[in-house]
Amino acid sequence: MSNTTKGYIALGLVCFFWGTTYLAARIGVAGFPALIFMGIRNVLAGSILLGFLFLRGAGKNWTWADARLQIIPGLCMITFGTGIVGWSVQFIPSGLAALLCSLIPVLTIMMNLVAERDEKINWQILGGILFGLGGVTLIFGDNLDLVNKPETLTGIIVVLVSVVSWCFGGLYTRKYRAKSDSFFNAGVQMFVGGCGLFTLSALNEDWSALPSMNTTSVAALIYLIFFGSILAFASYLYAMSKLPAGLVSIYAYVNPLVAILLGFLILGEKITWFTVLAFVVTMTGVYLVSSGYKLQRK
Repeated sequence: MSNTTKGYIALGLVCFFWGTTYLAARIGVAGFPALIFMGIRNVLAGSILLGFLFLRGAGKNWTWADARLQIIPGLCMITFGTGIVGWSVQFIPSGLAALLCSLIPVLTIMMNLVAERDEKINWQILGGILFGLGGVTLIFGDNLDLVNKPETLTGIIVVLVSVVSWCFGGLYTRKYRAKSDSFFNAGVQMFVGGCGLFTLSALNEDWSALPSMNTTSVAALIYLIFFGSILAFASYLYAMSKLPAGLVSIYAYVNPLVAILLGFLILGEKITWFTVLAFVVTMTGVYLVSSGYKLQRK
């Protein structure tokens, strides 16, 4: 089997498994406090990944300077990124959370245009931003019944906050590039982000009467650790090393589709024409922003 073929297989794994994490998180937090659940997921995933690297002899290359650079990305992308999304899916459909998170490429470009004054905007980027904002409008229009409930409106706002936080973390890693291995960086980020989630949990959740984790939550936790975190991230790095970056970026279009379909099939989450239209409009925005940015770099 050629490396290119393996790269396509790895990309398929990324598209599927990252799309399933929204559903798995919703199932997991249904039987256990959400913030501590997501904290356990990330601390264990980071520890397992770092332990594996250490056993392979990579530990001799680790430095505090390299680890320190991963603290802010870990807090932005894990604690206030995927971590609080895990909290929000208690109150909103997993497919809706995934659709909102698909705006990350659009918002990243918008933040980059503000941060880098020498960046120029072209019609594709402008059109993509407008389509992305239109997608958000359609999402809210399709969920007016949810918005009327304080907890679900909070869930939607929390996801949007997580999108901003994730984008900030991504821009930080671009500006302050670490020389260390990507797997080491991911391990530290997950561990630090998990510790941040424990802190949020201690401030917001009652630790004096924690329920025992039921079988479903345990299964979801194991799935998220090994498939949603370790396998999917390793597959992403492998795909990036064997395939063009533009091709690998299609995971951003596939993940929300996987989440929406699984939410419908397994949890009975509704899919309306508004949902389909919001998906098409949002994905068009993501595509235009991506293609416009590539054209700009050329």
